[in-house]
Amino acid sequence: MQRAVSVVARLGFRLQAFPPALCRPLSCAQEVLRRTPLYDFHLAHGGKMVAFAGWSLPVQYRDSHTDSHLHTRQHCSLFDVSHMLQTKILGSDRVKLMESLVVGDIAELRPNQGTLSLFTNEAGGILDDLRKLPFMTSAVMEVFGVSGCRVTRCGYTGEDGVEISVPVAGAVHLATAILKNPEVKLAGLAARDSLRLEAGLCLYGNDIDEHTTPVEGSLSWTLGKRRRAAMDFPGAKVIVPQLKGRVQRRRVGLMCEGAPMRAHSPILNMEGTKIGTVTSGCPSPSLKKNVAMGYVPCEYSRPGTMLLVEVRRKQQMAVVSKMPFVPTNYYTLK
Repeated sequence: MQRAVSVVARLGFRLQAFPPALCRPLSCAQEVLRRTPLYDFHLAHGGKMVAFAGWSLPVQYRDSHTDSHLHTRQHCSLFDVSHMLQTKILGSDRVKLMESLVVGDIAELRPNQGTLSLFTNEAGGILDDLRKLPFMTSAVMEVFGVSGCRVTRCGYTGEDGVEISVPVAGAVHLATAILKNPEVKLAGLAARDSLRLEAGLCLYGNDIDEHTTPVEGSLSWTLGKRRRAAMDFPGAKVIVPQLKGRVQRRRVGLMCEGAPMRAHSPILNMEGTKIGTVTSGCPSPSLKKNVAMGYVPCEYSRPGTMLLVEVRRKQQMAVVSKMPFVPTNYYTLK
């Protein structure tokens, strides 16, 4: 295993979210946190450091969260993801090994082509997400040409950026060079969370977990066509029948005005009966509305369905909405 310094330059946005329980201000009484090679660089640029999963990372810089979010949407932002682990897998059976673990069609990937995939268990639950790529990875899993593959693991599913891995000694030099472009600014955890929500992307542990199947999580598109037919990935006997049948619940997008919807807010039908729970939610700086995602029974999952969400012990109207909430602007290298 090898930990490389990773920074993300984005044309669109690059997302990594943070649950409040994992992100808190630093204090002298707090446990010693690990630092990325860009720690001093963040401080020099006004980074407000917080604890994130055992690491000290910037939640934002001198700009406000909203300004940083909107700049990322309109131009380009740089995020430090050096806390993420990268693993290079070599050997003649590397593809067979990966396909024994994930749902994606790894064998069909061309050199330098990447794909998002999911680790699943035998019950069909999602253990985590990953991306596979050569030397430039994006946060969830990618092929290393004919020589091997590099797996990068993070806590959310999907993104719109390129992750650049460089030796530790070159991290500050590269970040400084990228920031010389006037359209590039630094962005922190706060902007990444609101950006990934606008994109309808999952945060592992909040929106998906080992008790959620890819179909329930609206992630059926990660299942390779060949893999579906072969049913040779972990949990296939549970997941594949769900593709043609009916699941009890689905992840949906929600939009409302009024108080922001937050994780754990109850979702109710129009009769006031609780039918689900919000898993992630925040105000959308781009839409100037509140967006969220959560799980509801299939009969309530159609876009346009009116529901109620309980926020601060008050019920307010919400509508099931298509995701992404903000249209994507992905750039695909062909």
